[in-house]
Amino acid sequence: MTRLQGPAGDTTAAPALADLVLRAGRAWIDGVLRPAAVVVRDGRVDAVVAVDEPVDAVEDRTVPDAHVLLPGLVDTHVHVNEPGRTEWEGFASATRAAALGGVTTIIDMPLNSIPATTTVEALEVKRASAAGRVAVDVGFWGGAVPVNLGSLDGLHDAGVFGFKCFTAPSGVDEFPHLDAPQLRAAIEEVARIDALLIVHAEDPEFLVDHAALGGHYEDFLATRPVDAERSAIARVVEGARETGARVHVLHLSDAGALPMIRAAKDDGVRITVETCPHYLAFEAGTIPDGATEFKCCPPIRDDANRDALWAGVLDGTIDMIVSDHSPSTADLKTDDWGTAWGGIAGLQVGFRAVWTEALRRGVALEQLLPHFTTGPAALAGFADRGRLAPGALAHFAVFDPSASAVVDAAGLAHRNPVSAFSGLEARGSVTETWLRGRLVATADGGVTSVSGALVDRPVLAGTPL
Repeated sequence: MTRLQGPAGDTTAAPALADLVLRAGRAWIDGVLRPAAVVVRDGRVDAVVAVDEPVDAVEDRTVPDAHVLLPGLVDTHVHVNEPGRTEWEGFASATRAAALGGVTTIIDMPLNSIPATTTVEALEVKRASAAGRVAVDVGFWGGAVPVNLGSLDGLHDAGVFGFKCFTAPSGVDEFPHLDAPQLRAAIEEVARIDALLIVHAEDPEFLVDHAALGGHYEDFLATRPVDAERSAIARVVEGARETGARVHVLHLSDAGALPMIRAAKDDGVRITVETCPHYLAFEAGTIPDGATEFKCCPPIRDDANRDALWAGVLDGTIDMIVSDHSPSTADLKTDDWGTAWGGIAGLQVGFRAVWTEALRRGVALEQLLPHFTTGPAALAGFADRGRLAPGALAHFAVFDPSASAVVDAAGLAHRNPVSAFSGLEARGSVTETWLRGRLVATADGGVTSVSGALVDRPVLAGTPL
């Protein structure tokens, strides 16, 4: 790539050395794994060239033969919980866990922090809490709650990536849900300001009120039937269809809602949907009594439902797989399914857990990767993340797909050693994570650099869903 002297009397200066070239026998480029060398200048991918092409670079490294070079993963569903409930997680611990899991960008949910991110002032408090303490890039969702409807444009202009709402009680008093008329008002408002509404979709009319339930998982599962998801999603689809709003269904657990979502997409409704590693890796029949580390809302359902979710991933109806990392302190995970906190901690290990199940099902790595990279990047409006291509940020993950290790929650970077993935014999290992062309974490050495940035919503006309 060095420019030589041109014709007589014309000397073209050679460009400055590249900062880095990473060579890999398998790199995920344009949807396929192939040999390539990725050239980095000034924190971005400058070129993708043949794996053996000479490149003048400050650093020239080769990825081990058995490993795969991936773009950094993007996780748009993370509860960091700081400030206010920092004992549950926090920016320092969450972003270290992300880096060790190959995740280079996260978008933080507007709850369960105190204050919730429902005002510009609360957003600034959260940014101040995170500044200088993040190991990966961090953006922020805003919240849509009854008291701020009609004034979402201020938060949107301040840089949030969109607005999260609940259609059923959220579990924390400071983030109330929207009833049916309020949900419609929120949909109309995001359509007007061309924002994005992301929805925890469960209809409270179908949820069963309860206090203590005891230790049997099936008793908890019965309190959150599939009709709750289907009813709420139908309401979201109807609102988006009639207003043209951009909407996104969070953490889909009920595969029975997929035909409705698929039909809406076919009709041009601007809707996307995610599912989560715990819905793809686990099924209700194997959850032990009292094991409330598996409690989440909506809940993990049966094996046939899991099969149908996988089908939705593979046929593209499900656009992305994100963690819904929602940790708590260990004392809140009582052995009673009614009183335990509902949330699963999995930011560091979600990709490995899904890959483990994919191997069991004969699903190729290439089929999974869009759901962890380009899918969530598109939701957030990022054109320069989730891909290995000129102009993209030089965010990389080096992955050993054949590695195997039992997950030990105490060994994760999450603040609290409680995770449904603890004890899972997980396949794959993220051996290196790079941010803007700098190595920031390794499997052996841990996180070596805290150099993430706080990022705002990209302003991109025509950004895809």
